[in-house]
Amino acid sequence: QVQLVESGGGLVQAGDSLRLSCAASGTTFRSDNMGWFRQAPGKERNFVAVISPSSLSTHYADSVKGRFTISRNNRENTVFLQMYNLKPEDTAVYYCAAGATGHHISEYDRPYRYHNWGQGTQVTVSS
Repeated sequence: QVQLVESGGGLVQAGDSLRLSCAASGTTFRSDNMGWFRQAPGKERNFVAVISPSSLSTHYADSVKGRFTISRNNRENTVFLQMYNLKPEDTAVYYCAAGATGHHISEYDRPYRYHNWGQGTQVTVSS
């Protein structure tokens, strides 16, 4: 199991950049796919990005492709989400999640692939 704590959220203006971090503790981080999801008020939780344990494979939601980059540092048990050119529609609570491998990386856009979730960090983008 792994425990996850997100940080780095805040209030920014449209066009700004922001880097989210997710610190993991536990025994499975280095063998888990790590994903980011987001949830806006009144909406369901949506996939943002996922990265494989070795960082060789990544997968992004179409809405963030080319603007967001997911990365991880297995030595420091941390996964990152670098966000560029933020838009008001990116406003949401962002969650990181850990999921066991065993499926194609593209299948990790589904919340049920993940066994642990963080508490989330708020990102607000003003226009």
